[in-house]
Amino acid sequence: MAAPGGTVSAAVREHLQQLCLHEFPCGVGSWNKSRFLPQTWRTWRGLVPREEEAGSPEEETVEDLLGLVCSPQSPWALPEGSSAEDRFLRELAIRNPLMLKDTFLYSYFRSLQVVDKQVSLVDKDLLKFRRLEELVLSANQIKEIDAVNLPPTLKVLEVYGNSITSMECLCARPPPRLQHLGLGHNKLLGPLQSLYVTSEHWPNLVSLDLSFNDLTDLQGMIASLRTLQCLRLLVLQGNPLALVPYYRGFTIDSLARLCVLDDITVSSSEKHQFRGLRHSGDFLAHEAQLVVTIGNVRGVLDTSILDPEPGPQGPFTSYSYYVTYDFVEDEEGEGHEYGGVLAEIVKPSPSVEQLGEEVPEEITAVTPAAEEAEDSAESVPATTSQSPSQSQSAELEESLASGGSPSPSLRRSIDSAGELAKLRPRMDPRLCPSPGTVLFSTVRKPWADVMPCNYEMQHTLRDLVPLKAFLLAGTTVTIVEEKILSWPAVPPPVDNPLPAKKGKGAKDEKGKEEKETKAQKGAKKKKEVSKDLRQDPPVLRVLGSGLVVLEPLLAGEPLVSTVCNFGVIRTLESDRMTFLRESKNKKAKKALEPGKSRSKMPTLPADDSDYRPEPLTVEVRVQLNQCRSKEEALRAVVV
Repeated sequence: MAAPGGTVSAAVREHLQQLCLHEFPCGVGSWNKSRFLPQTWRTWRGLVPREEEAGSPEEETVEDLLGLVCSPQSPWALPEGSSAEDRFLRELAIRNPLMLKDTFLYSYFRSLQVVDKQVSLVDKDLLKFRRLEELVLSANQIKEIDAVNLPPTLKVLEVYGNSITSMECLCARPPPRLQHLGLGHNKLLGPLQSLYVTSEHWPNLVSLDLSFNDLTDLQGMIASLRTLQCLRLLVLQGNPLALVPYYRGFTIDSLARLCVLDDITVSSSEKHQFRGLRHSGDFLAHEAQLVVTIGNVRGVLDTSILDPEPGPQGPFTSYSYYVTYDFVEDEEGEGHEYGGVLAEIVKPSPSVEQLGEEVPEEITAVTPAAEEAEDSAESVPATTSQSPSQSQSAELEESLASGGSPSPSLRRSIDSAGELAKLRPRMDPRLCPSPGTVLFSTVRKPWADVMPCNYEMQHTLRDLVPLKAFLLAGTTVTIVEEKILSWPAVPPPVDNPLPAKKGKGAKDEKGKEEKETKAQKGAKKKKEVSKDLRQDPPVLRVLGSGLVVLEPLLAGEPLVSTVCNFGVIRTLESDRMTFLRESKNKKAKKALEPGKSRSKMPTLPADDSDYRPEPLTVEVRVQLNQCRSKEEALRAVVV
């Protein structure tokens, strides 16, 4: 392998050395000598064997030597994937090794493939290859190419997977006969790149591949490509400019002679659907639109069955579940423009529905966030509200400023929050968005065997270069369990009945009645709990997290749809406990009524051998909006 920073010609010489053209079984040696001796010397010695005669005992026949080169089992065979030129040179080194001189090699090669050789310089020795038509320099370390060092006979030039930042270096004196130029997976950036793809530099160009660069100016690029009269194949996918909805239609309508775009044949129906769109190019919005949909969540363990029954003084435990994902943020902010709200990770948002049957019917948590969550739509994440810790600190400051001491309920709340903070682990890094992205979340949902998220969010982004980087990296989808402990803000009153007074006649009977009434009220008060609840900070637990690959959206796929599988977290015992609890609910009782089908009741296996737990999964779809006609594209016209 060539040293870092090597040249193309040095890599070619090293490759020829690796072919061992002058070593056994190739070349001239004792194994292949007599037939290549000079004619005069061989005649004078009388040692000129004819071709059909056997040579010296050490000399091998041509067929045997060729068998050593061509047989796959031979230790001298070429590596798998060797080029046809390599095989020809090895055979020539056996049949006629005297021909392998520099002059022959420079005139023989019509194709050179120097791939992954750490080449960084295209040197002038490349001009010695007088008949070179194809040059492949992919997967190297080339930052720029001096076009003066390229042979004028070139028809194909491929420099994929390098570090070229501008095409200007190729346009000083480009090969005039070039028909295919491949510059995919480089670092071309900026609107000025469109100045270097005109017929002035490439008059005979038939195929151009600029895929997976950072080109953003679609209108400018297409305007320059229109000057290439011979262009028939074009690849621009993987660039930020290809993410706009009208990319394909605008390109097809602008380049009437184009036959293949992004490896997809341009059909006559496409040309008809987008006819006239090129005239509206300056008015089309330069932005990408992606829609994220999160469907059903399955296989969640019902953690509430493991908690003890709450007493009259609490704690009342509520569980809710939601899904988060990170997405790149636009400069102007997405939440304000599209009605979406970014996720607030440390935020309790229980509701009566989430508290379930563990909280008596008389108890209602007084939290504005819960009321807002009930009114919010399913597709919009929960709004941000002040956490209990913030309200408690404000109350404490107000109390101390007035010269008083914290109330008993506030003091207990502070102590409880402090104890919980000691027990709670640090924030899971999976709940934090990666740099340059924002975390979005679905609405909190109570536990169910199948939890439909019904989440859909459209992301519209104008800065397309960070969007491309984000799609290459993918998004992290996480299922989160939120646990909140709620306590009565005011402790239940203690009933202290007054001592009975002595009386006579009707007064005694009236006193007895009052005493019985008070006793009944006292017993009722013991069962009742304060309607006001205070909440501890939520305890978050990541149930599953994984990466969703979004690179297919750059490669031309309009949709990425997957089911994230995080493995099994349920057990047979937990499912049985959940089944027994659910069977006591009203829905389960109705299912057992006459006339109802018993098939609706969930069933569990009798033993562990038949148990097939459902894994924890979530349905995720990410769709890149693409216009299918001129009319759809014109809807995005900037007003």
